[in-house]
Amino acid sequence: MSRLQQGISKLNNLSNQGSNTGLSRLSSPSFGGSSSSGGKNFEELKRQIHSKLVERLDLSRVKDLASDAMRRDIRRAIEHLCDTENPLLNRIEREKLIEEILDETLGFGPLEPLLKDPTVSEIMVNGPKKIYVERRGKIERSEVVFRDNDHLLQIIDRIVSKVGRRVDETSPLCDARLPDGSRVNAVIPPIALDGASLSIRRFGAQPLKLEDLLNYKAFTPEMAMLLEGAIKARMNVLISGGTGSGKTTLLNTLSAFIPGDERLVTIEDAAELQLQQDHIVRLETRPPNIEGKGTVSCRDLVKNALRMRPDRIIVGECRGAEALDMLQAMNTGHAGSMTTLHANTPRDGLARLETMIMMGGTELPIKAMRQQIASAVDLIIQVNRLQGGPRKMCSITEVLNMEQDIIIMQEIFRFRQVGVDQNGRAFGQFEATGVRPTFVPRLEQKGIKLPSNMFTERVLARD
Repeated sequence: MSRLQQGISKLNNLSNQGSNTGLSRLSSPSFGGSSSSGGKNFEELKRQIHSKLVERLDLSRVKDLASDAMRRDIRRAIEHLCDTENPLLNRIEREKLIEEILDETLGFGPLEPLLKDPTVSEIMVNGPKKIYVERRGKIERSEVVFRDNDHLLQIIDRIVSKVGRRVDETSPLCDARLPDGSRVNAVIPPIALDGASLSIRRFGAQPLKLEDLLNYKAFTPEMAMLLEGAIKARMNVLISGGTGSGKTTLLNTLSAFIPGDERLVTIEDAAELQLQQDHIVRLETRPPNIEGKGTVSCRDLVKNALRMRPDRIIVGECRGAEALDMLQAMNTGHAGSMTTLHANTPRDGLARLETMIMMGGTELPIKAMRQQIASAVDLIIQVNRLQGGPRKMCSITEVLNMEQDIIIMQEIFRFRQVGVDQNGRAFGQFEATGVRPTFVPRLEQKGIKLPSNMFTERVLARD
């Protein structure tokens, strides 16, 4: 029997002995009846029971508590302590107390109810008392709060330590991820002036599928058909968009079109991609240690990925000097690679690529740099989050070639915003521009047939 199980057994035995155990010494009239649920008294009771649990159990082995059986044992121990400390709690108060202590012991404390809520897509913690969430594209304040800044720091440390990261005064910024793949960014004092800040970008346990995005009217069946052909024909794709526009979600969805017999290597700062193939090697960057050494950058991983015999390389997000290595990989036998970057338009996306190449200190002439981009990138998908929250694929643009010093592009499909409804939500229509992409013969060589009238200039759908 493990030390943890022995502790649970001891707790159960003690609580079964009733008041003679001495466990009720903290009970007092102030915790009796319905008043126990009121503000400070409820919080004090919760802290006392949690403290007793920590005293008697080897919670340093909390990483071993993943099994349902162990969780049930811990729950029984908490129930016994609740009965001992305050048997006058009503059923609703008792269950609330047990769940909060269980969350505090095994989970992420006050964040657990929000993490279990499927309607919450983003959690934003601005200090211990101000927590906001995004639901259906709208931001609202949550009633959830932390006890104090130390409590918030404790939960942040629990999150980042699970993925081998650290956050302290010497390293006050940190990117991490939750077990379900949700992306986490933490900032603590002295950088955060009003207390620790935490941002969690939620990703569902089940990745969104193509049908889901079509139902959400993020794009049209014609656009999906073109993208399916482009992925299967091993075209290099760049997904461009602003923060929270759905770039990673779209990348996950499009990955379903990659044949299952290909070897993929993914590279990310904080692993969040949920690709739908079996043959995947997932790589993640590493920040420096406390001595400032041991950094493994995205550029290091892109270079290493070239030695791993990948069919395609997928970079979660290009942010710096790795952009040049990514472009060279696209140009040297790794067709069908994909990445995302932050930009507001396809043209801005190309300008961002140029800036990132220059960040690496490579002194390439502008023309040579643009030739690299034009020959590597085949397709740019622009996604935007519009007013009121809807996320739309606003443009599918083909990158053609160079004319003098300018990269020539042509837009195939687009979303045109028409107005804003009474709820402040943008609406518009998807349009085919009338341009037939030059890569259609390439698709046909791969056996991919598109309808002959697919690119005729017209309105595809209205939203």
